[in-house]
Amino acid sequence: MPDPKLILDYVYEHEAARAQQVCLTQPIGQGQVVDYTWQQMMDQARRMATHLKGRGFAPGARIAILSKNSAHFLMAELAIWMAGGTTVAIFPTESAETVKYVLEHSEASLLFVGKLDTWAQQQPGIPVGLPCIALPLSPSTPYDTWDAIVGANEPIAGKPARAGSDLALLMYTSGSTGTPKGVMHSFERVTRASEGIVAYQEKELGAGFTYRVLSYLPLAHIFERAWVECAGFVLGRGHIFFAESLDTFVQDLQRARPTVFISVPRLWLKFQQGVFTKMPARKLDRLLGIPILGKIVARKVLTQLGLNEVIQAGSGSAPIPPALIAWYRRLGLHLVEGYGMTEDFAFSHTTTKALKDPGYVGITFPGVERRIDEDGEILIKSPGTLVGYYKRPDLDAEAFTPDGFFRTGDLGEVGPGGQLKLTGRKKELFKTGKGKYVAPAPIENLINECPLLELSLVSGVGQQAAYAMVVPAEAVRPRLADPAYRANFEQEMAGVLERVNANVADYEQLRMIVVAREPWSIENGCLTPTMKIKRNRIEATVGPQVDQWFAAKGPVVWA
Repeated sequence: MPDPKLILDYVYEHEAARAQQVCLTQPIGQGQVVDYTWQQMMDQARRMATHLKGRGFAPGARIAILSKNSAHFLMAELAIWMAGGTTVAIFPTESAETVKYVLEHSEASLLFVGKLDTWAQQQPGIPVGLPCIALPLSPSTPYDTWDAIVGANEPIAGKPARAGSDLALLMYTSGSTGTPKGVMHSFERVTRASEGIVAYQEKELGAGFTYRVLSYLPLAHIFERAWVECAGFVLGRGHIFFAESLDTFVQDLQRARPTVFISVPRLWLKFQQGVFTKMPARKLDRLLGIPILGKIVARKVLTQLGLNEVIQAGSGSAPIPPALIAWYRRLGLHLVEGYGMTEDFAFSHTTTKALKDPGYVGITFPGVERRIDEDGEILIKSPGTLVGYYKRPDLDAEAFTPDGFFRTGDLGEVGPGGQLKLTGRKKELFKTGKGKYVAPAPIENLINECPLLELSLVSGVGQQAAYAMVVPAEAVRPRLADPAYRANFEQEMAGVLERVNANVADYEQLRMIVVAREPWSIENGCLTPTMKIKRNRIEATVGPQVDQWFAAKGPVVWA
């Protein structure tokens, strides 16, 4: 019996069968793009693989990529795999300190430097003497360029094979709870999870569905890597478009006309807030309720967002407010929520057409086992489960049960049809002076339903009660300088506080809402590269002010 196919086997099949099919479209500035067929993509990747092979790296050598998403990110990964290496992708927004840590911890043998916005700040993190190669669209560097190397080498021949147990990827977590951890994924597990993603999409959308996708979430994060790149390699017939920049995002969407679109909760909220800047929420709600006209308005909204051809939209990486899911579905967008982790290759749970209750993250994918531990922790055994943590056998021992289930650290409960509801994260639980544990995430979800807000954080360790910090939406912030608008905003926040407190247990009720002094961002260290809040960092920053807030009167406090 032949061994099961691995991801490179799929790639070689598509290279032969779809040689002239365009698979990648890369913007290069001023509205210009370059298309790459399967033949062209693989020709470049094979030539780079020859070069890497010729450098004499040890089997499984870690080769890093520091780059925003681009066609050559995917080509570099294929070259690394064909040359016998293991890929280490670094978030393109990371600081020099983190870049240095990942390169040194992974013992990287070489670094590809690609498209970046903050290279001058990151370059000091590159260890002296580490060989580097500049990808197309990279900043100006003294390194040898991709194009020169590709032009000087012949394509590696045949179908270089990897064992299923070989490490394909070393994924470093985004560090929301501390130092990034290196998650090891083998070719066998990457492939099985990617096959499962494709099987799910074909079941939900039809075996011959048209696959166009815009790649813009970081490829250094598991969500994009699994659901766009690796699933795309397995499917083969898809077309991956890349975004040029934040400023051109709408044009990039219009160019791609995606049929499948994935995003994270904060961006889904930003898209909604962008709609509300053009049409007030109450007016839109009223129009959507009018027969016939409501469908026309909904279609127009989706068209303006560039999502009118989307047949499946997904949200992942963090919990999304149920009300936000309902809003998009009312527009006619098939928005599903999923649940996965770096440690299971984003292959754990998803909602389906049949089981899609807002507030639940769906059912297990085929082949995934789930159980809830005695303390409410979700335990997962997935085809995409990590091999282990790089150089951290101590973490491996903590992370797995004796029978092989991964301890997710998330708390949950099972509802109708086996759907999973997330109820918090074990490490985020805190006690107020009332002596009972509070799970912040579900309360934050209730707060985030307010369209005037972008982000929230619930805290209150040892205090008389919990409190919430909020960041006003981008469109709201400039208007807060107007005293009349600020007064109205305070009234809205008092209403949010009242609504939230009416929907939580008495020991979870919030004493106040605190309006953050400045937005939380990746740049100021309050958000991870995947836009999750760095809870510990924010709490430490505002710690000296908390007692003053509790001494203040009123339901709304300005930090």
